[in-house]
Formats: sequence, C-alpha cells, structure tokens
Amino acid sequence: MAGAASSKGCQKISGSQIRDLLDAKRFVLFDCDGVIWNGETAVPGAPEVVSLLKQQGKGVFFVTNNCTRPRENYVQKFSRLGFSDVVQEEIFSSAYCSAVYLRDVAKVQGKVFVIGGNGVYKELQDAGVPFVEEEAGVSEESIYDCPLDSEVRAVLVGYDEKFNFLKLAKACCYLRNADCLFLATDPDPWHPLRGGRVTPGSGSLTAALETATDRKATVIGKPSRFMFECIASQFGVDPALALMIGDRLETDILFGANCGLDTMLTLTGVSGMDEAEGYKDSDALEKKDFVPDYVVDTIADFLDAQEED
Repeated sequence: MAGAASSKGCQKISGSQIRDLLDAKRFVLFDCDGVIWNGETAVPGAPEVVSLLKQQGKGVFFVTNNCTRPRENYVQKFSRLGFSDVVQEEIFSSAYCSAVYLRDVAKVQGKVFVIGGNGVYKELQDAGVPFVEEEAGVSEESIYDCPLDSEVRAVLVGYDEKFNFLKLAKACCYLRNADCLFLATDPDPWHPLRGGRVTPGSGSLTAALETATDRKATVIGKPSRFMFECIASQFGVDPALALMIGDRLETDILFGANCGLDTMLTLTGVSGMDEAEGYKDSDALEKKDFVPDYVVDTIADFLDAQEED
C-alpha cells in the first residue's frame, strides 16, 4: 500500500524484488535531475531503462520541478543524452503545469508578473496566458518611480538567475491586492552544482516574497498534487498502479505520498539512505511521508532485474 512507511519504509530491493514490483505497475513517474541524469550526463543505463519500460507497455512520465526550460527544450535534452523515444506530452515540468493551472484552474483574467526565466515565459506563451514582458537590459528604475502594470492579476515565482530587488519590490506591490494570485513553480530551496557548489532555488525566492507580503504562495510543483492531477487527467493514471521514482525525499517522495503512489528513492542524487532512515526512525509523524517505500542504488538496477531469470 502506498505510503505505508511504518511497515516497509526504506526497503532496499534488487533483482526479482524489482521485477515483481514493476510487474505490478502500469505507470512509472521519474524525476529528472539526480534520477535519469546529472547535469549534462545521463545516469548510466537510464536511457535503456526508459526504453525497456516503454517496450513493456508501461506509461512513462517525467515530473520535474526544474522550470528553466520549456518542454520542447527538454525533448532536445532527452535526445542529446541518448533517450530516443521521449515525447513532449510525457514531460510535466513545474513551468508547464503552472501555465496549465493559470489557464485552466485559476482562469486568470489579466496578466501574470513573472519572477523566473525563459522556461516559464515560453510555457505561459504556449498556453496563451498573457504576462508582463521581461525588460531587456539593465534598468535604472527604482521602486519609487517604476511603472506598474494595472492589468496584473497573478504573480508567479520560479528559478530566476536575474532575480533582483526591483523584481521583488514590484511583486510586493502587485500582491498588496488581495485578489492577485500568488503562485510558485516549486518549493526547492537549493540545487547542487558541479564542484560542490549550490545555487538558491525557487523556494528561497518565494520565501523572500512570502516574508515581505505576509502571504503564502500556492505551490504548483512537487510535492503538491497538481502535477499528478495533470497527468491523471490527460492519461487516466490510477495511483494504485503507479510508481514514483525520485532522489529528493522532501519533494519527490513526499509528492508520491501525497498522491497515493508507491515511492522509490534512487541514490544517484540529493538524498541518501542515512537521511531516509533518519526520517523513518523519527518520532515526528509529519516526517513519515518523507520515507520512501523502496530504495535502489540506481535505476540501472532495473536492467539487472530483467536479466535475472
């Protein structure tokens, strides 16, 4: 049963155990960063795993909080890294799902003010959601004299390498209107970079705006349920027949638990076995949904499982 952390949490599986689990599932959801690739390098065996699952007739989907690129660019990355059969409709990014939410759920009547990059702008454009155009170049404006767009009815915060004080101040002004929606693509606080460095994530930028406005953002990406609701509505996915695979306990595994999915941690990304065991042994009930049902060293273990007979 999904989320049954107390009974089977952190179960390290291999061989026939993996095969039996996959035989019971019709749908597999993968996080991307740290699961099927790290930066510009595919996790060894990952392209073969995706192809194998598709050959077995399973529905394969990719759910990522990375909002920096539109889905069409993700297709290009998949192809570049050796994934030969991934199509755009299988990719559910926080940028894409944010655009869907604004168009189909909120039905926003007005413009969106964006703190974010090209991925967010392109998905909004493709969805037909109007937004305040990003200003080119370095502006000498200050919040004291800059123009504000009277048509803004939503603020959307995502990962933004050009984040600055003026963007934060403008967003604060727009959110003084209680009818202005406040959305965040995802809550990720930071992301690992090569060489041991890190970069602040969308969650850290959202936290700054939440503090300044005394408002809480509606989060679209993992661990919110909305990304799964997008998949389920388009493909008829039954949670009981789906497996969520991720590398981050506080987002990927919690997302799976929130959606009623069985969950699997792969140890090729952010979270480790010690952290998962720590959550399992914690007395805090709210930590239990961070505990994965299953653990594998890498999704390449799926290949070994299929070879064992």
